[in-house]
Parts: sequence; C-alpha cells; structure tokens
Amino acid sequence: MKKVILLLAVLIFASCKKESQEPFGKPEATTETTVVKSPEVLGKEIFENKGNCIACHLPDKKLIGPSLHDIAKIYKDKNADMVTFLKGDGEPLVDPSQFEVMKTNFAITEEMSDEELQALEAYIYSNLK
Repeated sequence: MKKVILLLAVLIFASCKKESQEPFGKPEATTETTVVKSPEVLGKEIFENKGNCIACHLPDKKLIGPSLHDIAKIYKDKNADMVTFLKGDGEPLVDPSQFEVMKTNFAITEEMSDEELQALEAYIYSNLK
C-alpha cells in the first residue's frame, strides 16, 4: 500500500508542468519592432493626412495657400518660428491676405503635439532642398 501511495505521489508530481516551460517545437517570436520615422517622414504624413494641409498647400506651387517652398524660404529668411504660428500664437508672415482662411485650421494644429508640429516644420523646411 505504501508503494502505491508513493507511486501515485510521484506521478502527480511529475505531471505538474511549470508555467515557464517553453512549448514543444519552434518558439514564436515575441519581440515587437518599432520603426522610428524621421521628422520629415512624420511631417509629410501629418501634412497629407491628419493636418489636411495638402488641401491648400503644394510643395512647389501656390494652390489656395502658398507653396511649401515659399513658406520655408520666408520663415528661414526672417528666422521666424513656424511652430509658434501653427499653435495660433504668431503673426502671418507669408501671405497675410490668406490669414483668415488659415485661422480655421488652427483648430487642427492646436491639437497637435510639439513633436508633431516640429515634424511638420521639418517637412516644410525639407522643401527648400
């Protein structure tokens, strides 16, 4: 009888599985890869999507608003802060006659993070090249 109880105890102990054991076969990859985008790439995505800036601005020619090239050139020449303007805190420098149209978009840009606004600025400046 002692042998049966001992055998039963050994079988129960042996059948217990540790939670940390690897499953049988090839283990699945569990590491996630995070892709870091350059500010210009992120800025272009914001420009074309979330910001909807592309509805009024084109890289190299005037549409409703001035071209990105013109915006970048004027801000660079005047050493002005584009991010401050996009937050709604700056004066219009490029085309003041279109300021009322641009003001309606501040609702979008004011909700953007500093990182997003800086990426948008980097994309706009990339059009000087």
